[in-house]
Amino acid sequence: MLAIEKNYLEPSVFKPENLLREARRQKTIPDCKIPRVCILDPDGDIVDYLIKSKKASLNRCWSCYHTKMYAFEHDGMELGIIGSAVGASFAVLLAEQMFVSGCELLISMTSAGVINPPAKDIRFILINESLRDEGTSYHYLPPGEKAAINPALRQQLQPLMNKPGLATAEGNSWTTDAPYRETKTSIEYAKNQGVTAVEMEASALYAFAKAHQKNVVCFAHLTNNMAQDTEDFEKGTENGSIDSLGVIYQTIACLI
Repeated sequence: MLAIEKNYLEPSVFKPENLLREARRQKTIPDCKIPRVCILDPDGDIVDYLIKSKKASLNRCWSCYHTKMYAFEHDGMELGIIGSAVGASFAVLLAEQMFVSGCELLISMTSAGVINPPAKDIRFILINESLRDEGTSYHYLPPGEKAAINPALRQQLQPLMNKPGLATAEGNSWTTDAPYRETKTSIEYAKNQGVTAVEMEASALYAFAKAHQKNVVCFAHLTNNMAQDTEDFEKGTENGSIDSLGVIYQTIACLI
């Protein structure tokens, strides 16, 4: 069967604001805004750390059917965060709903497998561009267009690169929606394309951001070698949450 024909400039009939309207009605949720800055935490470790340390509480304005949003403060600013949002389609579903609920900047912090090792001591990459090996991005951008960070955001984030103690550099990723189909052939192709890491959300989030002119920044926390070695997937103190929050806070300082 042929793929469904797409008109990339045509608006959707099914709109996130309409879904959330009905969710508010059914759940008796007030019609109020979520924080301006929100975070996607696919692994859920940051959310777990914030709850355990009693820094986060449920956000009562978030009316999504599928997830809970938690709110916490940093330097007097309220931030929203959703955990366990794994995969391109789920991440973009939430991004669509966040931006019609009051979000103005979305930061994704996902764990990733190393393809081409970065410079020594680099543990986080700001994803500049991603190979589109998933399905969601193709609903937002034609196949020939790149899924990449907004150049203006990239420029604003240059102070983060190789900042002492932050362990962050720029890099490209490969976004797949089938992690257990990361074959030798695919990995070799990604290596030859200069990809630093493989993850599951960035290309779709960037495609969504470009199509709808939204501010989205994607980071990859380099945590594994796809379990090719024992004692893999070690993220650091509190499962990497403290270091990840450090990168997130510095990102906000550059952009807000």
